[in-house]
Amino acid sequence: MTATTAPLSYSVEAYNLSHASENKIHDDTVAKKLGFTGGLVPGVEVYAYATHLAVAQWGRDWLERGAMDCRFQKPVYDGDTAIASGRLSGDSIELKVESKGELCATGHASLPRQAPSAPAIADFAMAPPPALEARPPASPQALPVGKVLCIQPFVLTEELWRDYLADVRERHPIYAEQRIAHPGQLLRLCNLVLRENVVLPPWVHVGSKVQNHAVARVGDRLAARARVTDNYERKGHRLVDLDVLLTANDDRVLARVTHTAIYALRHLSGG
Repeated sequence: MTATTAPLSYSVEAYNLSHASENKIHDDTVAKKLGFTGGLVPGVEVYAYATHLAVAQWGRDWLERGAMDCRFQKPVYDGDTAIASGRLSGDSIELKVESKGELCATGHASLPRQAPSAPAIADFAMAPPPALEARPPASPQALPVGKVLCIQPFVLTEELWRDYLADVRERHPIYAEQRIAHPGQLLRLCNLVLRENVVLPPWVHVGSKVQNHAVARVGDRLAARARVTDNYERKGHRLVDLDVLLTANDDRVLARVTHTAIYALRHLSGG
């Protein structure tokens, strides 16, 4: 595609598709008690809005070998307009997402000239998640450095694929034309890594660094293998960093992600 220095922009009506999820930070009543205006639109969906700029600029090339580092500063709320904007410089885009005049997320997208080598799947250990009723409460002891966390693999069905594209109001035609998964839907697997392995109070996804390696297609069996790389306190919150490998059909690496979340808010610990 022809390079341009013109500003890039994309606006979308945000939708909190996790309103009824186990994470009550997306529930209006609970979120308001924690000082928010309402239930938070998940960070993975804010990331999804931002990826539109990269896909609009580089198309499938970005989905197969592009990268994005995205940090979330302030909430985006259901029904509000989210505006993703950025400026292209060479093979990278400095981007941000704003809503109601607030800076909600910042990031950097890039397209390397050559595809980086994908990690070996065998280098990431497997450990089936516990039964939901057997999950321990999230804590430093339950999420120690080196802990292996995986999800129960599942098939990306036609229904799941179509519903997600509708929920994030994606307008780029590449997904429907090529029947490939949206990168936001893949990043949701990193949240599942936490949800399927520990019991969480209201928690917040604060950032992800993603390196894409391949696209997922309708009918693929998706999985995530992760390991805890850090567990620490910052400003009264407890955070966890995960090194996550996303795969399809146990033989194709889709992406490698550094995923960061606050799993214990200081609001809930008296801090």
